[in-house]
Amino acid sequence: MTRLLVLRIVAKILIPFMLMFALYVQFHGDFGPGGGFQAGVIGAAAIVFYALIFGLPAARRMVPEPVVETMVALGVFLYAGVGLLGVALGGNYLDYFVLAADPVAGQHRGIFWVEAGVAITVSGVMLKIFYMFAGRRRDLEEGR
Repeated sequence: MTRLLVLRIVAKILIPFMLMFALYVQFHGDFGPGGGFQAGVIGAAAIVFYALIFGLPAARRMVPEPVVETMVALGVFLYAGVGLLGVALGGNYLDYFVLAADPVAGQHRGIFWVEAGVAITVSGVMLKIFYMFAGRRRDLEEGR
């Protein structure tokens, strides 16, 4: 525990900034490089970094597997829901222009929610893959 003291302190300082940067990339995606995929990977990388420093059980307590699996499904439903909302409002699937009275505002609204769905799904999938591979050694030792 004491030999990891510096790493633990650095991680506690860096992880909030990593998560904040993921939010910046997510919300800046409309206006420049970035968006849902990049934000999802950065957010998942922060949790993976936490797991590498503090251990997989600590990461699984912080972001449990049921939450990760819910994130995967929730993001897909959000993405698909925006598309279906466009159809319900008289447009085509993923036609954002009908999501607001002003077509430009509808475009921004649609892109925001689609990118949010992508970020949630990508983050969940990355964490699920990490949890599966990182937990493999323990499962082999237990004979599963």
